[in-house]
Amino acid sequence: MTRQTNTAEAMDVTEVAPQDLHANDVEHAQKARPIPRISIQAFCEHGDTAEVLQIAAEDRRLSKTHVSIHMGGVPAAIAHYQENPTPNLIVIEASDARDELIVQLDHLSEFCDAGTRVVVIGHHNDVILYRELLKRGVSEYLVAPITPLQLMESLSNLYNNPDAEPVGRVVAFIGAKGGVGSSTICHNVAWSISEQLKTNVIVADLDLAFGTTGLDFNQDPIQGIADALQSPERLDEMLLDRLLTKCTERLSIFAAPVVLDRDFDISGDACDVVIDVIRQHVPFVVIDLPHTWTPWVKRVLLQADEIVITAAPDLANLRNAKNIMDLVKASRSNDVPPRLIVNMAGMPKRPEIGIKDFASALGIEPLQVIEFDCENFGQASNNGQMLEEFSAKAKAAPMFRDLALTLAHRKDMQALKNAKSAKPQSGGLLQKLKLKR
Repeated sequence: MTRQTNTAEAMDVTEVAPQDLHANDVEHAQKARPIPRISIQAFCEHGDTAEVLQIAAEDRRLSKTHVSIHMGGVPAAIAHYQENPTPNLIVIEASDARDELIVQLDHLSEFCDAGTRVVVIGHHNDVILYRELLKRGVSEYLVAPITPLQLMESLSNLYNNPDAEPVGRVVAFIGAKGGVGSSTICHNVAWSISEQLKTNVIVADLDLAFGTTGLDFNQDPIQGIADALQSPERLDEMLLDRLLTKCTERLSIFAAPVVLDRDFDISGDACDVVIDVIRQHVPFVVIDLPHTWTPWVKRVLLQADEIVITAAPDLANLRNAKNIMDLVKASRSNDVPPRLIVNMAGMPKRPEIGIKDFASALGIEPLQVIEFDCENFGQASNNGQMLEEFSAKAKAAPMFRDLALTLAHRKDMQALKNAKSAKPQSGGLLQKLKLKR
């Protein structure tokens, strides 16, 4: 066993938790980061703990790991490792009291290979036991019952330095239907994040044949994301800098080639590698997904930290948005639900589904309802500008600022900051007191 001390990483997560997850779960979800390609073997005593481990094993954060779950606790682990090599990580559930548990773990350590880490799930909130286990090289001691997100956060801290800068958050945008403005929403939100938070953002355009990122930011890059996807193993910091196109001081784009004489055979593994490299260098990675359904699109979507679905208020969009949401919710039970943006509402002469009925059918309230505004959006697009650059007075401009703060989990922090900076309104009360006198 090797000794590993842990300090939970502090992150700003002040947004109100969605109904699907409790506030504590949202905090654990934000702190739990992807775990590298390791093998994990668990030995449980109770079915409830085994179920928690199974849920965690199916989560996107453990998608690269190989997890096997056994029953029998410490005795079963000792019997197993007398004849088999130990994995990268062993998770043991043990309900025995302090002295008996220490004896059993000392016996288990005789069969552990160098470098194997051990996490113990105990049933006694015993500080002395915790210290004794750390002295013996146990990586972490968790007190049952635990939730899948608590477990994932603890495992994440073992393989990600809690004191290091967190990997960038990945926000994936997808349209419920072609032509609903998902790319426009994506680019404006990314620009707003970079401008409001004064932080670096990379927009990755994965619509290789018809992407509009270059046009929207008035750029004509020679190289882009296709070069990285074709040879993902070559992508490092130097190559990344060469392939990116800098649009503003803090925003860069990984543009699509937008050519039709080449066939792009994208693999999910290549997307994983490229996105992993990008997120190591910036706080936010915003992905513009095409309106197609392929294995790699599905994989990128489900692996993102946040998912934003853009839809117009008509029947086809309603059906498609519901299908995407149902899939995402079923596959990501430990994450916040997808975000919904209703775009181009109120288009003249177009029959529409009412926003309340649209939201009710999907079971989710839209983050924003953006009204049809062909003049401002069209002129901004033709100029290669973001909407707020073209017209800060446009009705949708503050909506993009609000979306940026929400997706960055800074909305409540901004409201608190504004409240503190506001001058106290005590004049009315003091005036009343003077009148009473």
